Amino acid sequence: MTRLPFDPDRVSVPPNERLPLKTDAPLTVSRITRMVKAAIDQHLPKTVHVVGEISNLKRHTSGHLYFVLKDEHTELSCVMWRAAAAKLKFDPTGGIEAIATGNIDVFERSGRYQLYVRRLEPKGVGALELAFRQLREKLEKEGLFDPARRKPLPRFPERVAVVTSQTGAAVRDIVQTLRRRWPATRVLLYPVTVQGPTAAGEIAQAIRTINANSVSLGGIDCMIIGRGGGSIEDLWAFNEEIVARAIFDSRIPIVSAIGHEVDVSISDWVADVRAATPTAAAELVVPTREEWTEQLDAARRRITRLVEHRRALGLAALNGLMQRAHFREPLTIVQRREQIVDELVTRIGRRVAESIHTSHRRLSAAEVTLQRIRPDVFAARTQRQLSEAANRLRWALRVRATRSDHSLANLRQRLATVAPIHRLNRAKDRVTALSDRLEAMSHKSTLRRGFTITRKKRGRNVVRDPSQVADGETVITDTADGSFESRVINLKQRELFD
Repeated sequence: MTRLPFDPDRVSVPPNERLPLKTDAPLTVSRITRMVKAAIDQHLPKTVHVVGEISNLKRHTSGHLYFVLKDEHTELSCVMWRAAAAKLKFDPTGGIEAIATGNIDVFERSGRYQLYVRRLEPKGVGALELAFRQLREKLEKEGLFDPARRKPLPRFPERVAVVTSQTGAAVRDIVQTLRRRWPATRVLLYPVTVQGPTAAGEIAQAIRTINANSVSLGGIDCMIIGRGGGSIEDLWAFNEEIVARAIFDSRIPIVSAIGHEVDVSISDWVADVRAATPTAAAELVVPTREEWTEQLDAARRRITRLVEHRRALGLAALNGLMQRAHFREPLTIVQRREQIVDELVTRIGRRVAESIHTSHRRLSAAEVTLQRIRPDVFAARTQRQLSEAANRLRWALRVRATRSDHSLANLRQRLATVAPIHRLNRAKDRVTALSDRLEAMSHKSTLRRGFTITRKKRGRNVVRDPSQVADGETVITDTADGSFESRVINLKQRELFD
């Protein structure tokens, strides 16, 4: 169980211990402490005002405050009970010079005298003024005053909610101004207390309630919070943090109209728009009916003049078109287009005829060229080319075979000197590959690619030139899949290819 801090009013001193004692008798610590307490009670006033700098401030979980008032020479311990601390309008942080009002008494348990503070005010500035400054600095650091997050007011609001007292000049001025300037706007009044200990909570709750029920209320376009003029104490509800945060969290644009033009509150800083007075707030929220009526009339006149001007220009342009020859004789255009089509058809026919004639001429030239080509000469030239290719191929095969023999001999020597079986296997693979390549370049491979070799039947000599054979002589032709005999019928046939 938490033990409450010492309260001197609860201490009862026995009457016999308040009697004068002999100075030469030994005294206990408790009796000395009680004597000091009695002396303070008799010789110090019941209320003292002490000026000093606040230091070592501690807030107990019970709500009591413990701190020190000090000057350049000494320090004084102070206690402020929860009931008194709850009434503070400012935050008594360390370093503030303040005036503490209360009574001096002795805390008997530690034998220490203390100042029991009933009221605490900052020196040189009022408590409300200091609280205003502290809250403004705090909220400014958090970004609640940032102009970038402020919401614009709707141009033609249909429903405006007013959060203020239902009695007083403020609500009357707001409603009358709204109805006079823009009668189409519906005004919804949310009555609240605008001063006193419960005012801040009611105002904040009203802002939250209107935001939460905006849809069911038909859609609230704008909200006005405010009241008439008064002292700083009267206007203090609009300087409370709970109201500032409710304004900041509102989705509905809020106009703050607190007091007179010279009065500035925290709500004015947080709101989307600040109005100097409640009447000025209503003037900012809605436009003037007469002003917009004049603007609409002027716009109607400008539109009428513009339409008449466009109509006159259209008629003039139409009259000009009607005077053109195309409208007087419309068939002339069609007849001219028909003439153009006829010319195009004639030109296309001429071009087609020229193209056909050119094609015939090219075909005739090609026919003459083909007639000049002799097939026998072409065949003889092709056979010579094939023979030369065969000779080059045989020579290449011999060179490759020689190189392969040398390579095989070298491989045999290396195999004889190298013992590991895996090298032998690689050598065998390489020999096999070389053999395959050699086989690919042999005359049999050439025969498999479609070539043939012609030999005389008598003597088996290879025929390299037609002059080596005679009419009626039998020759043997070797192919990849076998041989066949043939007889020379007409050696003169080669003249066709010369």
